[in-house]
This record gives sequence, structure tokens and C-alpha cells, in this order.
Amino acid sequence: MSELLRQTFANAKKENRNALVTFMTAGYPTIEDTVPILKGFQDGGVDVIELGLPFSDPIADGPTIQVANTVALENGVTMIKALELLRQARSEGITVPIILMGYYNPILNYGEEQFIKDAAEAGANGFIIVDLPPEEALKVRNYVRENGVSLVPLIAPSTTDERLGLLSHIADSFVYVVSRMGTTGAQTSISSDLDQLVSRVRKYTKDIPLAVGFGVSTREHFETVGASSDGVVIGSKIVSLCSEAAQDKRYETAKTYVEGILNGKKHHILSVEEFNEQHKQSLIDAKNSSKVDNEFSEEHKFPTRFGDFGGQYVPEALHSCLRELERGFEDAVADPTFWEEFRSLYSYIGRPSSLHKAERLSEHCGGATIWLKREDLNHTGSHKINNALAQVLMAKRLGKSNVIAETGAGQHGVATATACAKFGLKCTVFMGAEDCRRQALNVFRMKILGADVVPVTNGTQTLRDATSEAFRTWVTNLKSTYYVVGSAIGPHPYPTLVRTFQSVIGNETKEQFAKLNNGKLPDAIVACVGGGSNSTGMFSPFEHDISVRLIGVEAGGDGIDSDYHSATLTVGRPGVFHGVKTYVLQDNDGQVHDTHSVSAGLDYPGVGPELAFWKASGRAEFMAATDAQALEGFKLLSQLEGIIPALESSHAVYGAIQIAKKMTPEQHLIINVSGRGDKDVQSVAEVLPKLGPQIGWDLRFEEK
Repeated sequence: MSELLRQTFANAKKENRNALVTFMTAGYPTIEDTVPILKGFQDGGVDVIELGLPFSDPIADGPTIQVANTVALENGVTMIKALELLRQARSEGITVPIILMGYYNPILNYGEEQFIKDAAEAGANGFIIVDLPPEEALKVRNYVRENGVSLVPLIAPSTTDERLGLLSHIADSFVYVVSRMGTTGAQTSISSDLDQLVSRVRKYTKDIPLAVGFGVSTREHFETVGASSDGVVIGSKIVSLCSEAAQDKRYETAKTYVEGILNGKKHHILSVEEFNEQHKQSLIDAKNSSKVDNEFSEEHKFPTRFGDFGGQYVPEALHSCLRELERGFEDAVADPTFWEEFRSLYSYIGRPSSLHKAERLSEHCGGATIWLKREDLNHTGSHKINNALAQVLMAKRLGKSNVIAETGAGQHGVATATACAKFGLKCTVFMGAEDCRRQALNVFRMKILGADVVPVTNGTQTLRDATSEAFRTWVTNLKSTYYVVGSAIGPHPYPTLVRTFQSVIGNETKEQFAKLNNGKLPDAIVACVGGGSNSTGMFSPFEHDISVRLIGVEAGGDGIDSDYHSATLTVGRPGVFHGVKTYVLQDNDGQVHDTHSVSAGLDYPGVGPELAFWKASGRAEFMAATDAQALEGFKLLSQLEGIIPALESSHAVYGAIQIAKKMTPEQHLIINVSGRGDKDVQSVAEVLPKLGPQIGWDLRFEEK
């Protein structure tokens, strides 16, 4: 079937015209519309169709395609259903090449080799996998060759020459060139440096056809882009038009729009018999194909993976962002003056934070001696300030004038806003609209500090969606913008970077405990786990001290047997989310689950890859505490030690109590109290009527 793609572009060249490629999400606006819209494309004169595979978290796409993904999933589109629609399209006479375009996790979840085999049998000619990294692309390339179909690489303006060479090696039908940085969406104008981009790409692709997309929406755009390329891709505009059309007019809308773009010119369409013969022959030829060796190797000072986890599963345009960040990080940590400047800020942070016994809590448990590492006493009220200040120093080194951040509970947002205020940088914080509501105090604090707070109304309106929006903004504004990720999540180098700057917690703890206990190590350390910033920062200095148990406590919400929790490591499965392979809360189709936690900072369906590795290797243990149990931890630390912890830390407190009860008084357990609870008092008041009775806690004011 890859041969049909090659022939399509060859025919267009022979006829002295540009091939037109159009996009539609499977199952949008309704499942019943998909095949009629594809028929409209073919009857209008389209050369190649991209059929979008819906994904819950499409970080490379703008609002139009995001909505299409969401609606298609709500309509019940699965990977199996998408293949059924493809079979239906073929059975109803659609013979133009069809490429399946989507994100890696649903394909990985299905099984890459099996999905490619099933898709080829259903009539697919090729695949575009938006966030497939080169090392995985070579593996997938072999799968597609074995099934007679094509893997179409994406190339962005920021793609390095090194990567251009590899991606050209992968291509066997055509290459999709993204004309500009940013996310998908119709534009009013075309990039002025398109000719230069295409010329640079052709040095590597040679005679392989180039199809250019991103922002094309008019006949004028088609002609302008076509002057430099072999094909033109149109997506968001046609998706919008079909959505706005009456249901019985969507075939005609697609057909009429395409005819307008092509000025009525059409090409020969294969008959069903001709298509079936080519399909049969391609499957026969595929058996004789040879494999492509993996010859790709990029140099990295720090490993990009932790065992099977980590990596950079991001759209091509994001690779330059990450490469610049990685080099900046490598240079900074190798420079003594960077560390001198960072450590000079310890007095501003309030470091070292104290480590002391929790005598009444220990007595309450009747087991291990419990110690508290007081990150809640840091400036801004949590551990987040460590990483925020270090990354803002990096932003300065890289010459960035704008800083963006994502935040859930608001503590990372407050810390980043604080760091930007101190160093005079503009700060924008993305925060889910639901988190803005339940963390209104922190929203106000960020604004006081001079930051712009952008409520994100997509999806669940929580940390997950704020992170996606921050990535989209970063890739669109790379030259001036630095993205301060707050947790040990996301693509390399973020997990290593955040852990490095947060490891001050564990290093201090190790030194402080040894001084107070004749050089000994603690027996156990407990930290809450959302993405992983406080836990990796606390655990990593003890990683090779195998006598020390490392225990992470996740958000169990209403219980891990319910649909309302955020216990990723406890019940999640390996997958790819927000640019990294890690454990993910996902359904059977590879779509990312909605999550729930009483604590906004733990309300996230992924986790850092280093924690995922520690789970897989057995180095760390993980458990979940429900909302009610976290509230019990909140109550006990408040009333036994006079310390009101953040709801995130309250999960760790509850988990530590359960573990301490099974230990002896001669053993020592340390809790990382990662944040203070001022921000959560209103949230606790809201949930007490529901959760209070479960733990015997009633704070209602009674008239006397």
C-alpha cells in the first residue's frame, strides 16, 4: 500500500500539479459522518486522506483538533472502531490512499506490531505517529515494511540536520513538513521563510516528495505552499467547516471545499477492483522486504531513560526546545558559579529546612520513632521553591525574558512567580480552572507577585490540562520563553533536572539525621507522590542505601477500586503521556483516565519515570491513601504536633503512620512534609461534611 502513496505523488508530479492531503478525525462530528466526509474528499479530488485516531491528550494540536478528539472519544470511537470505519470506507468505494494519524500511546496499548498488521489489512496505506521518537520510529518502520505500508515522518522548522538525515532514511513514500512552530490550526498567512525550510529539507530527502501543512486554509495558501512543495496538507479548516455544517450537508461541505481549493481540477481515481489488486500485491511484496537497522544515536550527558522508562515522546517541533534546555542544564550543573549562585539563595529559601522528632505522633503510633523533614517551612510554603529558583537561574543563563509554568495546587505557581519577581522576569502560570477554584488563595498570591494566571478550561480542568497547555505555549514561543516544569515528569531532561534541584531535600536529610544519630541511616522514608518532585528529591540520595525503605504514598481518592483516584503507580500501566514513557492511568484503549484527589497537587494521571523505574525494579514501595485517610493524616499532624500540613503531605503522613505502627521504637522513619496547609483550609472545610464522619471528625460550629 505504500506503493499506492508513491504512485499518487508521482502521478501528481507527472500532471504538473500539487497533491492535496486532507484531514478528518475518525468519528467527528459523529461516527455516522466519517465515511460520507471521506467520500466528499475523494469526490472533490483529494489525493491522500489523513484519518485522525482520537487521543485524550493531543499536545501538538490546537483547539479545533482538540475538540474533535474529545467529541470523537465521547462518541465511542476506539482504535478498533477507527479500523472498522476504515474498512467501511474501503467497502463503500473509497480508493484514494488513507493514512492513519495519531499519538503513540493508543497504538502502544493496542500493540504496535498487531495494530499495524490490522490497519494494513483494513486498507491503511501508512501512518503518521505524532510523538514517535527516532529510536522507536526505526522499530515501527520495520513493522510497516513487513505489512506493505508506509511510515510518514514529521519534520519541523526546528528539526536538526542530524535528525533530518535519520527521518529521511525512514521515509519511503513522502515526508510531512510542518511549516511553522506551534500547534495545529488555520492561519491567515503562510510562513515567509517556507522556501528556505523546504530547500533545507530537500538536501536530505532528495527525490522523496514533501507535503507541507499547518495553517493552510484557502486556495491562495494552497498555491503559495504548492510553489515550494509536492503536496499541501489541510486539516483544521475542513474539520471546522464539517462541524459547522448541518449533518445532512457534511458530504457536500467536504466535497465543495476541496473543489474550491483545487479550482475544480480532479485526477483519476482507482476502481475498487484496481485498489483491491494493489492491496493484495502490496501484502505479498511486503514479505520480501528487508529490515532497517537502528543506526540513530544522539549524545546525552545524562541518560534519557531510567530502565524502560523516560525518553522524549514529543512532537518533532518540541525536540529543539528540549535540546536547548538539555544543553542549558548540562552547562549549568557543570559550572561551579551556577551552584554558588543557587546556594547563595538558601537563606532566601530558608535552607537548611529543619529535621526533628515528632514525639507525640510517634507515641500515638506506638512503633517507630518518627521524624519530620520540614519543607513546609521554606519560603512560599513548600519544596517547590528549590526547583523554581534553580530553573529561573537557568532561564536567565539562556537569555529568556518570559517564564511559563503549570501548577496544580498552586504551590509551584507561587514559587515560580516568586522567583520571577525576585529576578525581574515576566511570569505566566497555567492552572486548571477547577484548581483555580479550589486553590483561590494561591491564585491570588500569584497575582500579588505579578504573575498572569491563565485558567485552562480543557478536559478535566486540572494539572493534566494545565501541563498540556504549557507545552503548547512553549513550542509556539521558544525564542523568548522558558518553561519551568514543577514536577519530575515529562520528557528528558525534565525528570533528571527537577530531581537534581530537589535532591537538596534528601541530601540535607541524610546529613542531618546522621549528625543526630551517630552516623546512622534512617530505616524508612515516606513522601507523597503526584508527579514526583518531592519524592524523587527525597529518595534519590538514598537510592543506593538499600537498608533504607523508600515508600511513596499516592492519592487513593474514593478508593483504588473506584473510578475516582490518582494512584498511578499503584494501579496504572506503562504507557506514554506528556512526552514520557511511564506508568499511566489509562483505559483499555490507551486513553488517559480522568483522575480525582482531594489534593490538587496529586490530581495527575502520570508519574515521573524515575519513580516508575524504582517501582519496576522494586527499589521503592508505593501505596495509596484515600481522601478520608489523607484527612486523618491532616488532623493527626495538626493536633498532635501543631503542624498543619498540605493535603498532599497529609497522604504521606497517613501512610507513614500505618508503616510506623509495624516497626519498633528502635527504628526510625522520616516523613517529608513537603508543604504547609494554609492553602488547603478552605478545601478541608468543604469536604469535612462528607469525609469527616468517616474519620470521626466534626468541626461544625454550634450555637451555644
